[in-house]
Amino acid sequence: MEITNVSEYDAIAKQKLPKMVYDYYASGAEDQWTLQENRNAFSRILFRPRILIDVSKIDMTTTVLGFKISMPIMIAPTAMQKMAHPEGEYATARAASAAGTIMTLSSWATSSVEEVASTGPGIRFFQLYVYKDRNVVAQLVRRAERAGFKAIALTVDTPRLGRREADIKNRFTLPPFLTLKNFEGLDLGKMDKADDSGLASYVAGQIDRSLSWKDVKWLQTITKLPILVKGVLTAEDTRIAIQAGAAGIIVSNHGARQLDYVPATIMALEEVVKAAQGRVPVFLDGGVRRGTDVFKALALGASGIFIGRPVVFSLAAEGEAGVRKVLSMLREEFELTMALSGCRSLKEITREHIVTDWDSPHPRPVPRL
Repeated sequence: MEITNVSEYDAIAKQKLPKMVYDYYASGAEDQWTLQENRNAFSRILFRPRILIDVSKIDMTTTVLGFKISMPIMIAPTAMQKMAHPEGEYATARAASAAGTIMTLSSWATSSVEEVASTGPGIRFFQLYVYKDRNVVAQLVRRAERAGFKAIALTVDTPRLGRREADIKNRFTLPPFLTLKNFEGLDLGKMDKADDSGLASYVAGQIDRSLSWKDVKWLQTITKLPILVKGVLTAEDTRIAIQAGAAGIIVSNHGARQLDYVPATIMALEEVVKAAQGRVPVFLDGGVRRGTDVFKALALGASGIFIGRPVVFSLAAEGEAGVRKVLSMLREEFELTMALSGCRSLKEITREHIVTDWDSPHPRPVPRL
């Protein structure tokens, strides 16, 4: 079957992967309302295309934290990629590098920062979970820095793991032939079987629930790398993040895997962008499956987007070639959307190019006399 869009990889991954692994990647928290909403909210944004503009040349390049990339489409951190394909994070790193974009490596990767660095050149960020043992954190950040990673994406929405019922039913655990490679030498690389989700038990045992804004400042004392705060959904937290020295913000609801019934990230984006007032770049992850989604996010003020599930599903289906194809399909769709909207560069994408169903108050019905 010829694959013509990103979403088609989902069905292929479902066929190829063991149920426990597919469910881990695909599922959200509790009722999975936010999981559906992350996608559905994009359909409530419509285009206002401008016509008769010379779009024979289109420039999608941009810079993120000073690094030039080919397009505003980057790879989000997704854990344990060797469950999807033996090459795992190696394949993803090579695909991102070939596409001229940024890969973010998960703390819970099945390949270490050093191994990913060994795949060749590329701009890479490191996603960080803060463990109770701060020496572990400091060591990990230093290793990422030495391995040439360019920024830390600090995940701030996971003091505890969300209730992912598919993982509880499946008694999810990391397959025995894999480890969380970054923690292998620290006796933290294995995940024990549990009566519910092995990952939930691991998080309860290791991740620091006392994490607070002062720790964002603490991180700046142990690294020179810029810190992106990942998991912001409100104006209030945006302002605090900037005061705390964040270099950027990622509007994220953790792929709808943490607190259910939070808004879709595309719905929360504009509030965050307005609160940031241009002081730091704002990025988005969650639910992006089309080039049209990328355009909508940029029109609402995002500096770029990150994709997660499309990477692991395409990795499961076709390895590195799959991830390359996902990045190239999104790039082509995004370029086409720009052309058909009359935009030749990213700075020409404005709020005027879209209309949302929350733009104007809905008229109240007139009471009958």
